[in-house]
Amino acid sequence: MAKMKIKKGDLVQVISGRSQKNGGDRGKQGKVIAVYPERQRVLVEGIGRVTKHTKAGQTSQGASTGGIITTESPIHVSNVAIVDPETKKPTRVRTRVETTERDGRSKAARTRVAVRSGKDL
Repeated sequence: MAKMKIKKGDLVQVISGRSQKNGGDRGKQGKVIAVYPERQRVLVEGIGRVTKHTKAGQTSQGASTGGIITTESPIHVSNVAIVDPETKKPTRVRTRVETTERDGRSKAARTRVAVRSGKDL
């Protein structure tokens, strides 16, 4: 299983699927709410909305629950790309390793970098 380059809180854009003209989400941007690496899926805010019918019940205060609820569903990580902070367009992600030496020991720090502009993510 490959490591996912998309993290929680990243701004991503949907790059494949049905177009917006046909009721799809391609081209939309949103923030990543959750990442599921074992299933290779991400949950994006406002993307992949589905309607769920929940059974009626009662809360402890006596209010009734249930009805039709609209929530996001996870989409595959290959269908989204991180948005470049400078150009606001989708980009690939590269890792830059910076080594620092102190007291005879070297320490590596990894930084995610946008391929399109070279800016840190």
